[in-house]
Amino acid sequence: MGYMKTAMLMAAMTALFMGVGYLLGGGAGLLVAFAVAAGMNAYAYWNSDKAVLRMHNAQECNSQVHPDLQRMVHQLADDAGMPHPRVYVIDQDQPNAFATGRNPENAAVAATTGLLQRMSREEVAAVMAHELAHIRNYDTLIMTVTATFAGAISMLANFALFFRGGRNQGAGGAIAAIAVMILAPLAAAVVQMAISRSREYEADRVGAEICGNPLWLASALEKIQGFASRIDYDKAEENPQTAHMFIINPLHVHKRDKLFSTHPNTENRIAALTRLAQESGIRTAMPERTQNPWG
Repeated sequence: MGYMKTAMLMAAMTALFMGVGYLLGGGAGLLVAFAVAAGMNAYAYWNSDKAVLRMHNAQECNSQVHPDLQRMVHQLADDAGMPHPRVYVIDQDQPNAFATGRNPENAAVAATTGLLQRMSREEVAAVMAHELAHIRNYDTLIMTVTATFAGAISMLANFALFFRGGRNQGAGGAIAAIAVMILAPLAAAVVQMAISRSREYEADRVGAEICGNPLWLASALEKIQGFASRIDYDKAEENPQTAHMFIINPLHVHKRDKLFSTHPNTENRIAALTRLAQESGIRTAMPERTQNPWG
């Protein structure tokens, strides 16, 4: 099912990309856009995860770089019966995390240093379990491909007036260029919203099963939302097309960020996790926290 959804998304984004090309250059622009889209499809499938990690300057964990986090994620993956993903850390004060990769055998999870510093060990485990759930559900493939295409379409639209400005095509050309600049990024954002909201609830549910306590994830979501609303994440603002990949929307600085509000209401997610805990007979809140859970 994950591959089918991704194929449909690639077809839709290719058509949108070709439409932008036609508005910019007529028949010739359409053909060029088709060729570019074909190349992007191949690139997005095989390399979009690496591109997203580079966007956020992610550093891979090893025996010297946050080995505790790597061991935690690998243990959670073992508990879930999954292959071990690559584990990355992003030097960013805002607590947040995302997963990427085309399948469970070629996947990665990334956490910010703010998450490690501001959350308890149990909360970090719950967040990482949520990201593993995205990998197991094959959400990461469609999420990462969408980020790649949305970024390309937005970039193409932003160049619309530049290309049109050099050609004397009158009011019609100017109107077409303006339409492209407005509608193409909006269309990409609509696609992101369509694929993002329901999958977060499912990843919350599966993540709670993997970590063993829905209340750990509920507590983490509440804290991350609070910090994300007041701590800037510059790299995310520079690449808003990746916002839907994070466990909590990292954007809040610019008015345009509302276009990329791809996540369901955090309070609703917390309420769903609380109900799940009650149904499972879990009534204990967070265990006692150490001052420095990472030693």
